Amino acid sequence: MKKAINWFLKPPVTGQSTILILRLMAGNVFLWEGILKFVYVNQGVGRFTKLGFPFPEITAHFIAVGEIIGGLLLIFGLFTRITAFYFIVQMIVAILSTKIDLYFGTSPLPLPPAPPKIGIWAVLHEIRSDYAQILTCLFLLIEGAGRRSLDFIVSTSKKVYSITGRDYSPQSTKEVFE
Repeated sequence: MKKAINWFLKPPVTGQSTILILRLMAGNVFLWEGILKFVYVNQGVGRFTKLGFPFPEITAHFIAVGEIIGGLLLIFGLFTRITAFYFIVQMIVAILSTKIDLYFGTSPLPLPPAPPKIGIWAVLHEIRSDYAQILTCLFLLIEGAGRRSLDFIVSTSKKVYSITGRDYSPQSTKEVFE
């Protein structure tokens, strides 16, 4: 259990700086979707009511706040692994709660505006952004936030890395200059 906790709390931070692009993409989508749940009732409480979620108002607001905070965490690269894991679980629940009924044509939500309206092709078409978000979060879960992140700053605040790979932590620097 301690290994799993350390894995989440001490992610790799030496990944390429371009990981920032993926964090911005995923983080902004979750941030916007969270805000939309407050702004448009049909995206928040109305949707959760139609889907039959218990306590739809509380659930919608809880999910919306999680998306807003989580989106910002991904954008800034803080607690990236924990946030990515949360979003993977959230997206799987979203898929299971909306796309199975779409497959059978029994969805309480409006059907897609253009064919295919039901069946596997409708599901594959409607799942595309969920799928992209899951895979992006899976990448961030495995690789961490990269160098341009708060995770990097927090994890390296006690160490300074050099090109040579020598540890220039305060203790070793003291030894060099004595």
